[in-house]
Amino acid sequence: MKAPWSIHARLVWGAALVLLAFLAGAGWAVQQAHADSVRAAHFARLQTTVYLLMAGAELDAKGSLVMPAALAEPRLSLPASGLYANIANLDNSEEWQSLSTLGLNLPFQRRLEAGQWRFDTIVAPRAQSDDKGKESRAFLAASYAVKWSANDRVAPLVFSVLEDKAEFDRELRAFERTLWSWLGGTALLLLLTQTLLLRWGLAPLERMAREIGRIEKGEQARVEGRYPSELAALSQNLNVLVDQERARQTRYKDALDDLAHSLKTPLAVLRATLNEPSQLPAMVAQQVTRMDDIVTHQLGRAGASGAARFAPPLALAPILNRIRDTLAKVYAEKKLVFTLDCAPELNWRIDEGDAFEMLGNVLDNAAKWAQHEVSVRIWRDINRLCIRVTDDGPGFSDPQAVLQRRVRLDERVPGHGIGLAVVSDLVASHQGELTLSRADSGGAQLDIVLPAA
Repeated sequence: MKAPWSIHARLVWGAALVLLAFLAGAGWAVQQAHADSVRAAHFARLQTTVYLLMAGAELDAKGSLVMPAALAEPRLSLPASGLYANIANLDNSEEWQSLSTLGLNLPFQRRLEAGQWRFDTIVAPRAQSDDKGKESRAFLAASYAVKWSANDRVAPLVFSVLEDKAEFDRELRAFERTLWSWLGGTALLLLLTQTLLLRWGLAPLERMAREIGRIEKGEQARVEGRYPSELAALSQNLNVLVDQERARQTRYKDALDDLAHSLKTPLAVLRATLNEPSQLPAMVAQQVTRMDDIVTHQLGRAGASGAARFAPPLALAPILNRIRDTLAKVYAEKKLVFTLDCAPELNWRIDEGDAFEMLGNVLDNAAKWAQHEVSVRIWRDINRLCIRVTDDGPGFSDPQAVLQRRVRLDERVPGHGIGLAVVSDLVASHQGELTLSRADSGGAQLDIVLPAA
């Protein structure tokens, strides 16, 4: 499967296409505007020539057209000069043509309503037999019809002027060459500039990618570079993910090491009991229960998700209610009263499994030792989540020993099972604090404080 284009390539090609499309559109618009402007200028000059002809035209007593020998426009007197004039007297089919038309058959306009101007581009038909092979010629034409009065006579005259379109086309081609040369140079300069700008703008991403590659190879521990504000949060989140993954791997490793170490004693006891068949059933049952507690505890440690910045906010009141309903059935014979103080809208970013494990173990431990009542209060204190569980039981005989670090499960204070040990590891994975003390009522009090992820 073909790899997708890089962001740099996408931006460069996308910007290049947009730039080229814009310049092409702008160039075409400028070219058309210039062509319209040049065409209008040429037609204006032709109109001026028509006015020049009208200024020199006269009618004699017979109504015939009389023109001066020389006109103010010298090109009209020069054969094949590119500017040609014709005056048609429609009454007597009389025509006057400028000397520049000598030997040429030109498509002058001869039929036009009086008072009407007409500007057009005309293509002359191909020349006759002696000029075979020559290409047809195009002209810019201006014509004006008027009813001319002189000597008590009125004659309909049509003034028509043609200009060879070759000059007009040369002017347009010269402008087009200049325009597209400048636009092409500008496009190259802009493409180079935007490529350098994009490379400079995307440099932090490339630098971050190199850092992530070094992290994968084990050459560095986390993202260390300083990045723009748009990438600063990303680098921080990447570091959080890296730290969480390393912490999870450490928990797995420690859990496996502790599991192997903790199972040695029960296995040694079972091996020693093989020589005493009468004690074997009771000893097997005892050690299997012990190993089950060890495995449960270590699995709880290994499975702790830890501080979950990316976990969705979890409502805690429903979880607390479910745990209470379950424990009320388990300890139904004790008829315990559970007092819950947790706002329905209170939520926290924590893995649901961790929340059940943490709250379930502390409530189970409290219910196990309580005589009549278990109280739970959960509240938010600025950026911390506070959990307090109290019971009216005998309390902790030695709180420090219960939570003592690096004490094997079989060496912990008896009676509290593995629940508080699992809770202690879960709280530690969330960078929180777990405190055991004596409640005002004389029973046990357990406080958990979890900082925001």
